[in-house]
Amino acid sequence: MYSVKIREHIMIAHSLKSPAFGPAQNLHGATYVVDAQFNAKKLDQDNIVIDIDKATKLLQKVLAPLKYQNLDELPQFKGILTTTEYLAFYIHQEMAKEVRSYFKGTLKITLGESHVAWASYKGEVKK
Repeated sequence: MYSVKIREHIMIAHSLKSPAFGPAQNLHGATYVVDAQFNAKKLDQDNIVIDIDKATKLLQKVLAPLKYQNLDELPQFKGILTTTEYLAFYIHQEMAKEVRSYFKGTLKITLGESHVAWASYKGEVKK
């Protein structure tokens, strides 16, 4: 299995309105390190998993609408607890839409919430 991993970051604000989250129910900020790892069983005709520059620009494009935003105010997150796990899933889905026409394999999105806490979502990129 081959893999390529790229990295970006986002700074957001949100609240997690459930008693399960204690003080995080209140509005707070988070800075996430975002890793996108592309995995493929074989290399393409150019002997690559995915073009690193193209993948980097796509990750930046997907993250741009989230940067410096209060996620509680964005329509795509209305009524959704924007946990680290959910945001990994959301970013995965948005990235998959961007690459599905030319990338075949799995994509793993990992968000680093701090130096001790990470959450990921991994799934196949389907046409």
